[in-house]
Amino acid sequence: MIMASRRKVDKPFLFISIILIVVGFFIFSSASLALLAKENSNYSSVAFSQTVFGLFMGTIAMTIASRLDFQIWKKSALWLLLIAIIINILVLVPGIGFEHAGARRWIVLGSISFQTSEILKLAFIIYFAAWATGIKEKIKTFSWGFLPLLVLFAISAVLLLKQPDTDNLILVVFAGMAMFVAAGGKWRYVFFITLAGLVGIAFLAFTRPYVMQRITTFVDPQIDLLGASYQVQQSLIAIGSGGLFGRGFGQSIQKFTYLPEPVGDSIFAVAAEEFGFVGSVFLLMMFVLFATRGLKIASGTTNIFGRLTVVGIVIMITSQAFVNIGAMLGMIPLSGITLPFVSHGGTSLFVTLLEVGIVLSISRT
Repeated sequence: MIMASRRKVDKPFLFISIILIVVGFFIFSSASLALLAKENSNYSSVAFSQTVFGLFMGTIAMTIASRLDFQIWKKSALWLLLIAIIINILVLVPGIGFEHAGARRWIVLGSISFQTSEILKLAFIIYFAAWATGIKEKIKTFSWGFLPLLVLFAISAVLLLKQPDTDNLILVVFAGMAMFVAAGGKWRYVFFITLAGLVGIAFLAFTRPYVMQRITTFVDPQIDLLGASYQVQQSLIAIGSGGLFGRGFGQSIQKFTYLPEPVGDSIFAVAAEEFGFVGSVFLLMMFVLFATRGLKIASGTTNIFGRLTVVGIVIMITSQAFVNIGAMLGMIPLSGITLPFVSHGGTSLFVTLLEVGIVLSISRT
Protein backbone atom coordinates (compact mmCIF):
# COMPACT_ATOMS: atom_id res chain seq x y z
CA MET A 1 0.00 0.00 0.00
CA ILE A 2 1.34 3.42 -0.96
CA MET A 3 -0.90 5.28 1.46
CA ALA A 4 -0.49 4.89 5.20
CA SER A 5 -3.23 3.48 7.42
CA ARG A 6 -6.11 5.73 8.36
CA ARG A 7 -5.07 5.75 12.00
CA LYS A 8 -4.35 9.20 13.36
CA VAL A 9 -0.83 10.60 13.53
CA ASP A 10 0.67 11.37 16.93
CA LYS A 11 -0.97 14.73 17.74
CA PRO A 12 1.45 15.84 20.50
CA PHE A 13 4.44 15.34 18.16
CA LEU A 14 2.61 17.18 15.37
CA PHE A 15 1.74 20.05 17.75
CA ILE A 16 5.33 20.34 19.00
CA SER A 17 6.63 20.35 15.40
CA ILE A 18 4.15 23.06 14.37
CA ILE A 19 5.26 25.24 17.30
CA LEU A 20 8.91 24.83 16.25
CA ILE A 21 8.04 25.68 12.64
CA VAL A 22 6.06 28.81 13.55
CA VAL A 23 8.52 30.02 16.20
CA GLY A 24 11.41 29.33 13.83
CA PHE A 25 9.79 31.36 11.06
CA PHE A 26 9.27 34.40 13.31
CA ILE A 27 12.83 34.26 14.66
CA PHE A 28 14.20 33.95 11.13
CA SER A 29 12.03 36.84 9.93
CA SER A 30 13.47 39.09 12.63
CA ALA A 31 17.07 37.96 12.16
CA SER A 32 16.88 38.40 8.38
CA LEU A 33 16.19 42.13 8.83
CA ALA A 34 19.93 42.47 9.48
CA LEU A 35 20.54 41.66 5.81
CA LEU A 36 18.58 44.74 4.72
CA ALA A 37 21.04 46.98 6.56
CA LYS A 38 23.98 45.67 4.54
CA GLU A 39 25.16 46.83 1.15
CA ASN A 40 24.72 44.35 -1.69
CA SER A 41 22.20 42.49 0.44
CA ASN A 42 21.01 39.07 -0.73
CA TYR A 43 17.86 39.38 1.36
CA SER A 44 15.49 38.49 -1.48
CA SER A 45 17.26 35.24 -2.36
CA VAL A 46 17.59 34.26 1.31
CA ALA A 47 13.91 34.98 1.98
CA PHE A 48 12.85 33.10 -1.16
CA SER A 49 14.94 30.06 -0.30
CA GLN A 50 13.66 29.90 3.27
CA THR A 51 9.99 30.62 2.69
CA VAL A 52 9.23 29.10 -0.71
CA PHE A 53 11.62 26.15 -0.96
CA GLY A 54 12.14 25.50 2.75
CA LEU A 55 8.85 26.33 4.45
CA PHE A 56 6.22 26.05 1.70
CA MET A 57 7.65 23.09 -0.23
CA GLY A 58 8.81 21.49 3.02
CA THR A 59 5.30 21.65 4.47
CA ILE A 60 3.95 19.97 1.35
CA ALA A 61 6.63 17.29 1.62
CA MET A 62 5.82 16.78 5.31
CA THR A 63 2.11 16.40 4.56
CA ILE A 64 2.69 13.90 1.75
CA ALA A 65 5.26 11.91 3.77
CA SER A 66 2.90 11.71 6.75
CA ARG A 67 0.27 10.08 4.52
CA LEU A 68 2.57 7.62 2.77
CA ASP A 69 3.21 4.10 4.00
CA PHE A 70 6.64 4.50 5.59
CA GLN A 71 7.71 1.09 4.24
CA ILE A 72 8.25 2.81 0.89
CA TRP A 73 11.41 4.34 2.37
CA LYS A 74 12.72 0.91 3.29
CA LYS A 75 12.22 -0.33 -0.26
CA SER A 76 14.01 2.73 -1.65
CA ALA A 77 16.86 2.74 0.91
CA LEU A 78 19.65 1.53 -1.38
CA TRP A 79 18.68 3.83 -4.23
CA LEU A 80 18.43 6.80 -1.88
CA LEU A 81 21.91 6.08 -0.51
CA LEU A 82 23.39 5.74 -4.01
CA ILE A 83 21.79 9.02 -5.13
CA ALA A 84 23.11 10.75 -1.99
CA ILE A 85 26.63 9.43 -2.65
CA ILE A 86 26.55 10.53 -6.30
CA ILE A 87 25.41 14.10 -5.59
CA ASN A 88 27.94 14.43 -2.77
CA ILE A 89 30.63 13.47 -5.29
CA LEU A 90 29.25 15.88 -7.89
CA VAL A 91 29.35 18.78 -5.44
CA LEU A 92 33.16 18.48 -5.44
CA VAL A 93 33.34 18.91 -9.23
CA PRO A 94 34.27 22.49 -10.28
CA GLY A 95 31.46 24.10 -12.22
CA ILE A 96 28.83 21.95 -10.52
CA GLY A 97 29.49 22.54 -6.83
CA PHE A 98 29.18 26.04 -5.42
CA GLU A 99 31.86 27.27 -3.02
CA HIS A 100 31.24 29.70 -0.16
CA ALA A 101 33.61 30.66 2.68
CA GLY A 102 36.09 27.95 1.71
CA ALA A 103 33.50 25.16 1.66
CA ARG A 104 32.02 23.42 -1.38
CA ARG A 105 28.68 22.08 -0.11
CA TRP A 106 26.03 23.27 -2.57
CA ILE A 107 24.87 22.36 -6.05
CA VAL A 108 23.24 25.18 -8.01
CA LEU A 109 20.39 24.47 -10.42
CA GLY A 110 19.35 27.73 -12.04
CA SER A 111 18.19 30.04 -9.26
CA ILE A 112 17.94 27.18 -6.73
CA SER A 113 20.80 25.76 -4.68
CA PHE A 114 20.68 22.82 -2.30
CA GLN A 115 23.09 21.44 0.30
CA THR A 116 24.02 17.88 -0.58
CA SER A 117 24.98 16.80 2.97
CA GLU A 118 21.35 17.10 4.11
CA ILE A 119 20.32 14.39 1.66
CA LEU A 120 23.24 12.20 2.76
CA LYS A 121 22.19 12.46 6.42
CA LEU A 122 18.65 11.26 5.66
CA ALA A 123 19.90 8.53 3.32
CA PHE A 124 22.28 7.27 6.03
CA ILE A 125 19.44 6.95 8.55
CA ILE A 126 17.07 5.15 6.19
CA TYR A 127 19.68 2.76 4.79
CA PHE A 128 21.11 1.74 8.15
CA ALA A 129 17.58 1.27 9.54
CA ALA A 130 16.75 -0.97 6.56
CA TRP A 131 20.02 -2.93 6.97
CA ALA A 132 19.53 -3.46 10.71
CA THR A 133 15.95 -4.60 10.07
CA GLY A 134 17.14 -7.20 7.58
CA ILE A 135 19.86 -8.74 9.75
CA LYS A 136 17.85 -8.62 13.03
CA GLU A 137 19.81 -10.37 15.82
CA LYS A 138 23.00 -10.37 13.75
CA ILE A 139 23.35 -6.66 14.63
CA LYS A 140 25.22 -7.85 17.73
CA THR A 141 27.96 -9.43 15.67
CA PHE A 142 31.04 -7.68 14.32
CA SER A 143 30.69 -8.82 10.70
CA TRP A 144 26.99 -8.07 10.19
CA GLY A 145 26.35 -5.25 12.63
CA PHE A 146 29.40 -3.21 13.55
CA LEU A 147 31.42 -3.55 10.33
CA PRO A 148 28.62 -2.28 8.02
CA LEU A 149 28.14 0.69 10.36
CA LEU A 150 31.85 1.44 10.11
CA VAL A 151 31.65 1.25 6.31
CA LEU A 152 28.76 3.74 6.28
CA PHE A 153 30.70 6.03 8.63
CA ALA A 154 33.76 5.78 6.37
CA ILE A 155 31.75 6.64 3.24
CA SER A 156 30.17 9.61 5.02
CA ALA A 157 33.56 10.75 6.33
CA VAL A 158 35.21 10.67 2.92
CA LEU A 159 32.37 12.62 1.30
CA LEU A 160 31.83 15.19 4.07
CA LEU A 161 35.46 15.88 4.97
CA LYS A 162 36.21 16.65 1.33
CA GLN A 163 33.67 19.49 1.34
CA PRO A 164 34.70 20.06 4.24
CA ASP A 165 31.74 19.52 6.59
CA THR A 166 33.07 18.16 9.87
CA ASP A 167 30.02 19.26 11.85
CA ASN A 168 27.48 17.23 9.86
CA LEU A 169 29.79 14.22 10.02
CA ILE A 170 29.62 14.41 13.83
CA LEU A 171 25.81 14.44 13.61
CA VAL A 172 25.86 11.36 11.38
CA VAL A 173 28.01 9.56 13.97
CA PHE A 174 25.63 10.57 16.81
CA ALA A 175 22.58 9.29 14.91
CA GLY A 176 24.36 6.12 13.80
CA MET A 177 25.45 5.18 17.33
CA ALA A 178 21.94 5.84 18.69
CA MET A 179 20.39 3.62 16.02
CA PHE A 180 23.02 0.91 16.60
CA VAL A 181 22.21 0.79 20.33
CA ALA A 182 18.45 0.88 19.68
CA ALA A 183 18.83 -2.06 17.28
CA GLY A 184 20.54 -4.11 19.99
CA GLY A 185 24.20 -3.49 19.14
CA LYS A 186 26.82 -4.10 21.80
CA TRP A 187 27.98 -1.19 23.94
CA ARG A 188 31.64 -2.12 23.61
CA TYR A 189 31.44 -1.23 19.92
CA VAL A 190 29.95 2.16 20.85
CA PHE A 191 32.89 2.81 23.18
CA PHE A 192 35.24 1.86 20.34
CA ILE A 193 33.52 4.34 18.00
CA THR A 194 33.73 7.04 20.68
CA LEU A 195 37.45 6.42 21.16
CA ALA A 196 38.05 6.35 17.41
CA GLY A 197 36.06 9.60 17.11
CA LEU A 198 38.27 11.33 19.68
CA VAL A 199 41.38 10.15 17.86
CA GLY A 200 39.86 11.38 14.59
CA ILE A 201 39.14 14.82 16.05
CA ALA A 202 42.72 15.02 17.35
CA PHE A 203 43.99 14.11 13.88
CA LEU A 204 41.79 16.76 12.24
CA ALA A 205 42.96 19.34 14.78
CA PHE A 206 46.56 18.83 13.70
CA THR A 207 45.84 18.63 9.98
CA ARG A 208 43.12 21.28 9.63
CA PRO A 209 43.89 24.63 11.27
CA TYR A 210 40.25 25.69 11.64
CA VAL A 211 39.52 22.65 13.85
CA MET A 212 42.48 23.44 16.12
CA GLN A 213 41.36 27.07 16.19
CA ARG A 214 37.92 26.08 17.45
CA ILE A 215 39.41 23.94 20.21
CA THR A 216 41.93 26.54 21.39
CA THR A 217 39.35 29.34 21.49
CA PHE A 218 37.01 27.08 23.46
CA VAL A 219 39.74 26.38 26.03
CA ASP A 220 40.71 30.07 26.20
CA PRO A 221 37.92 32.35 24.85
CA GLN A 222 40.10 35.43 25.41
CA ILE A 223 42.89 34.25 23.12
CA ASP A 224 41.75 36.10 19.97
CA LEU A 225 38.87 38.48 20.70
CA LEU A 226 38.93 40.10 17.26
CA GLY A 227 39.49 36.85 15.38
CA ALA A 228 38.60 33.27 16.21
CA SER A 229 36.83 34.15 19.50
CA TYR A 230 34.87 37.05 18.03
CA GLN A 231 31.67 35.17 17.17
CA VAL A 232 31.37 33.49 20.57
CA GLN A 233 32.06 36.75 22.41
CA GLN A 234 29.43 38.65 20.42
CA SER A 235 26.98 35.79 20.89
CA LEU A 236 27.43 35.90 24.66
CA ILE A 237 26.96 39.68 24.64
CA ALA A 238 23.70 39.27 22.69
CA ILE A 239 22.43 36.52 24.98
CA GLY A 240 23.37 38.42 28.13
CA SER A 241 21.81 41.70 26.96
CA GLY A 242 18.49 39.92 26.44
CA GLY A 243 17.97 39.70 30.19
CA LEU A 244 14.90 37.93 31.51
CA PHE A 245 12.31 38.85 28.88
CA GLY A 246 14.44 40.24 26.04
CA ARG A 247 14.45 43.49 24.08
CA GLY A 248 11.36 42.52 22.09
CA PHE A 249 10.66 41.11 18.63
CA GLY A 250 12.83 42.75 15.99
CA GLN A 251 14.77 44.81 18.53
CA SER A 252 18.10 42.97 18.51
CA ILE A 253 21.10 45.28 18.20
CA GLN A 254 23.81 42.66 17.79
CA LYS A 255 22.33 41.24 14.59
CA PHE A 256 22.87 44.44 12.60
CA THR A 257 26.59 44.99 13.03
CA TYR A 258 28.30 42.61 15.40
CA LEU A 259 27.03 39.05 15.02
CA PRO A 260 28.46 37.07 12.09
CA GLU A 261 25.84 34.97 10.27
CA PRO A 262 22.79 36.31 12.18
CA VAL A 263 20.46 34.16 10.04
CA GLY A 264 22.82 31.17 10.19
CA ASP A 265 24.56 29.57 13.13
CA SER A 266 24.28 32.75 15.29
CA ILE A 267 20.50 32.90 15.12
CA PHE A 268 20.00 31.53 18.64
CA ALA A 269 21.88 34.58 19.99
CA VAL A 270 19.44 36.83 18.10
CA ALA A 271 16.49 34.93 19.59
CA ALA A 272 17.95 35.13 23.10
CA GLU A 273 18.54 38.88 22.78
CA GLU A 274 14.99 39.54 21.61
CA PHE A 275 13.08 37.06 23.79
CA GLY A 276 15.40 36.82 26.78
CA PHE A 277 15.96 33.96 29.19
CA VAL A 278 12.27 33.00 29.19
CA GLY A 279 12.13 32.76 25.40
CA SER A 280 15.40 30.82 25.25
CA VAL A 281 14.21 28.28 27.80
CA PHE A 282 10.92 27.92 25.90
CA LEU A 283 12.81 27.15 22.68
CA LEU A 284 15.04 24.66 24.49
CA MET A 285 12.02 22.97 26.04
CA MET A 286 10.41 22.59 22.62
CA PHE A 287 13.45 20.67 21.39
CA VAL A 288 13.45 18.55 24.56
CA LEU A 289 9.76 17.74 24.05
CA PHE A 290 10.44 17.03 20.38
CA ALA A 291 13.08 14.49 21.43
CA THR A 292 11.09 12.85 24.24
CA ARG A 293 7.86 12.57 22.23
CA GLY A 294 9.75 11.28 19.21
CA LEU A 295 11.50 8.61 21.25
CA LYS A 296 8.14 7.68 22.81
CA ILE A 297 6.82 7.09 19.28
CA ALA A 298 9.87 4.91 18.59
CA SER A 299 9.37 2.87 21.76
CA GLY A 300 5.71 2.27 20.94
CA THR A 301 6.39 1.14 17.37
CA THR A 302 6.56 -2.63 16.84
CA ASN A 303 8.06 -2.29 13.37
CA ILE A 304 11.87 -2.43 13.66
CA PHE A 305 12.53 -0.28 10.60
CA GLY A 306 10.06 2.34 11.82
CA ARG A 307 11.55 2.39 15.31
CA LEU A 308 15.14 2.80 14.11
CA THR A 309 14.20 5.46 11.56
CA VAL A 310 12.46 7.54 14.24
CA VAL A 311 15.44 7.19 16.59
CA GLY A 312 17.85 8.29 13.85
CA ILE A 313 15.75 11.28 12.77
CA VAL A 314 14.99 12.51 16.29
CA ILE A 315 18.59 12.17 17.50
CA MET A 316 19.92 13.84 14.34
CA ILE A 317 17.64 16.88 14.66
CA THR A 318 17.89 17.38 18.41
CA SER A 319 21.66 16.81 18.60
CA GLN A 320 22.05 19.42 15.85
CA ALA A 321 19.95 21.85 17.89
CA PHE A 322 21.87 21.29 21.12
CA VAL A 323 25.27 21.49 19.37
CA ASN A 324 24.26 24.84 17.87
CA ILE A 325 22.92 26.25 21.14
CA GLY A 326 25.84 24.87 23.16
CA ALA A 327 28.33 26.52 20.80
CA MET A 328 26.57 29.89 21.05
CA LEU A 329 26.65 29.63 24.86
CA GLY A 330 30.36 28.77 24.80
CA MET A 331 29.70 25.36 26.38
CA ILE A 332 31.27 23.42 23.49
CA PRO A 333 33.68 24.43 20.70
CA LEU A 334 32.22 26.68 18.02
CA SER A 335 30.69 24.91 15.05
CA GLY A 336 29.04 25.93 11.81
CA ILE A 337 25.97 23.85 12.65
CA THR A 338 22.70 25.69 12.10
CA LEU A 339 19.61 25.56 14.33
CA PRO A 340 16.91 23.23 12.92
CA PHE A 341 13.54 24.86 12.05
CA VAL A 342 15.08 28.31 12.66
CA SER A 343 18.32 29.07 10.79
CA HIS A 344 18.52 30.00 7.13
CA GLY A 345 18.89 27.01 4.84
CA GLY A 346 16.15 26.06 2.44
CA THR A 347 17.50 22.53 1.97
CA SER A 348 17.90 21.98 5.70
CA LEU A 349 14.36 23.16 6.47
CA PHE A 350 12.88 21.14 3.59
CA VAL A 351 14.62 17.92 4.67
CA THR A 352 13.80 18.54 8.35
CA LEU A 353 10.09 18.91 7.56
CA LEU A 354 10.24 15.83 5.33
CA GLU A 355 11.75 13.90 8.25
CA VAL A 356 8.98 15.13 10.54
CA GLY A 357 6.49 13.79 8.01
CA ILE A 358 8.21 10.39 8.04
CA VAL A 359 8.01 10.27 11.85
CA LEU A 360 4.31 11.20 11.72
CA SER A 361 3.70 8.39 9.21
CA ILE A 362 5.44 5.90 11.49
CA SER A 363 3.44 7.19 14.49
CA ARG A 364 0.30 5.79 12.84
CA THR A 365 1.51 2.29 13.74
